[in-house]
Amino acid sequence: MYTVFSTFLVPDHKADEVIGLYQKRSRRVDKAPGFLDFLLLQNEKKPGEITVQLFFTDKDSYLTWVRSSEFKRIHELEKKYPDQELANIVPKVTQHQVVAR
Repeated sequence: MYTVFSTFLVPDHKADEVIGLYQKRSRRVDKAPGFLDFLLLQNEKKPGEITVQLFFTDKDSYLTWVRSSEFKRIHELEKKYPDQELANIVPKVTQHQVVAR
């Protein structure tokens, strides 16, 4: 299994807005070959620190997703988000191979 964390910081007062966006997400990734699960995490002590966690069966499936036109389409829409303070946030992305469960 392969998991990817995308962590970003938003102003605390905008955290609920961002969470709402993800709760209404397009779910396009859910249809990607090898996709297993999606989690949205909020840091308990830093409410503006939000992490998207994706699970794929393997690294190749994840790489196929990030090279897909659907991935590009979703991320282009994010850049056009009306609130430029949120649209310009760049996440810190880390990728992990699951080695034990």
